[in-house]
Amino acid sequence: MDRATVDVYETNVEDWIEHRRRARPTSIDDFAARVPAGVRADVGCGPGWYSADLGRPVVAFDAAAAMAAEVRTFAPDAWPLVADLERLPFRAGALTGAWAHRSYMHIVADALPMALADLHRSLALGGALHVQVTSDRNQENEDDRFPGRHFTWWPVERLRDVVEGAGFAIESFVDDGQEWIDVEATRAHMLPDTVGAGMRALVVGLNPSVLSADKGVGFARPGNRFWPAAIESGLVTRALDPFHALRVDRVGMTNLVRRASASAKELSAAEYHDGARRLERIVEWLAPECIVFVGVTGYRIAVDKAAKAGWQPAGFGGVRTYVMPNTSGLNAHTKPAEFTEHLRAVVRAT
Repeated sequence: MDRATVDVYETNVEDWIEHRRRARPTSIDDFAARVPAGVRADVGCGPGWYSADLGRPVVAFDAAAAMAAEVRTFAPDAWPLVADLERLPFRAGALTGAWAHRSYMHIVADALPMALADLHRSLALGGALHVQVTSDRNQENEDDRFPGRHFTWWPVERLRDVVEGAGFAIESFVDDGQEWIDVEATRAHMLPDTVGAGMRALVVGLNPSVLSADKGVGFARPGNRFWPAAIESGLVTRALDPFHALRVDRVGMTNLVRRASASAKELSAAEYHDGARRLERIVEWLAPECIVFVGVTGYRIAVDKAAKAGWQPAGFGGVRTYVMPNTSGLNAHTKPAEFTEHLRAVVRAT
């Protein structure tokens, strides 16, 4: 999380408590009611003003230690914790709800997809999510009593893409037309995008298998040849770890179609076309150096019916584009060494 922002909260906690407490959010009761039994989190809790309203048990965490130290003043039964919103300390599925009220707006925009992917990992299937962030309708903060904080001012449709891309099903999306956007969502059985700034390659699968959605890792089936080929080619340095691939190897991952299925045969052409439009928006925003589509057939349905494996003459979204065969174990026509050579072609160009 932005260190300058954290420092503002560290050094102004008493002034913040005195001058910034606002009315209790009206949405908090509905959120608390839809959280399944289990641990819920107050994400970026500040001094814990609302932590006690989220139900029990609740863990209240903030990147500013001075804020976390005040939590039990306002929420005596909460578990206070110092934690970074971009590097959550929870095991997979540990939480059943996450209340993120005016916290993720302090994260740089192109870092939010990974922060929400980490939250998706930390939430159990069906877990509830509340997010409120600043809208790009109002970017003025001239009379702020606490200057020096980072704010991201979110365009409505981009925020929707990011939340859905992180594997959440949106239940309610409210733009007040002035300053705030409120999102109520549920942790879905989907694979989150692992994308961000500075990607040298963006790997695009057709859609996640049910097993991949279960594990939170694309190409997770034991017979899939993607990860062995990605290691052998030098594209990535650790197998079955999309977070490491982005943060260390600068390789992002997403899918044309978000929903998980037992087979790509279950997907419709409309889903592919909708996915291609979503992917274009991601590419326009994050500008990867190149795109790698894993699956010639899917690319033909979504983009170019005459496409062949290799570098594409027209590219996709104005970005160099490579198309390779599907690495599924069901593809018996392509040998493991051929997948490696396809990915080596990408490595040589990045």
